[in-house]
Amino acid sequence: MNIKKIFKTAQAKHLPIFQFNFSDLSQLKGIINGAKKFKKPFILGTSEGESNFLGLNFAVAIKKEVEKELGFPVILNLDHGKSFDHLKKAIDAGYEMVHFDGSSLPIRENIKITKKVASYAKKRGVLVEGELGFLRGTSEIHREMAKIKVKDMTLPREAQLFVKETGVDALAPVFGNIHGIYKKMPSLDLKRLSMIKSRVGKWVFLVLHGGSGIPSSQIKGAVKKGIVKINLNTEIRLAWRKVLEKSLKDNPQEVAPYKLAPQVIKAIEKVIVKKMKLFYKI
Repeated sequence: MNIKKIFKTAQAKHLPIFQFNFSDLSQLKGIINGAKKFKKPFILGTSEGESNFLGLNFAVAIKKEVEKELGFPVILNLDHGKSFDHLKKAIDAGYEMVHFDGSSLPIRENIKITKKVASYAKKRGVLVEGELGFLRGTSEIHREMAKIKVKDMTLPREAQLFVKETGVDALAPVFGNIHGIYKKMPSLDLKRLSMIKSRVGKWVFLVLHGGSGIPSSQIKGAVKKGIVKINLNTEIRLAWRKVLEKSLKDNPQEVAPYKLAPQVIKAIEKVIVKKMKLFYKI
């Protein structure tokens, strides 16, 4: 599987690759059931916490079985890795893409570690995603208004420096996006995104983190301006929790997980279909 070719095709056609994070079988089945309707390559993501819970080797084995079942490319990405050591373990286990999140570090330290990750990964044919700017929020439901500071956003000139010195394949910039779902979501700064894209060049793939809760019109606008990969996690987690709680409430005597899971799986499938239908036909 030529992952870089998949990304290049997606960019040329302005048809993004979706990343769906999972940490349990109900989530995974919902993702599979939704994505298989479109027969388009997608990414299974596991954060550092999710990969620790599942186990790196187990996640790789799952991905292989999913790809075998579906019959089209499925990419496994280590999302928001915080250390070189963990990303190295993921690469050695068989992950095909890794994301080092050094966004909370001074830019020089971020560049240093990201470059080290990229050097190790590229020798093994693994794509590397870096992150620049401070992406606020957590993968939760927040009751307050989203607050993003201009100083948190990625500077186009720093993005150019970052990709040049690290050699990353993909970059996750901050341009008004935020992790989680808020009472009122911020607006994406598409002008800033365009400037970042012009600085990093054609074949550095831009990634939208915090894809949950962003209005469809803004997601489409971001893709037109250069976003190639869209990450989705909070909406999947929210569907999982809401429907599981309802299923438990409606069936207070039931203790068999496989009897409670079908409604959860269906809810997550709907989330996946809704997002992918923005760009693809069933």
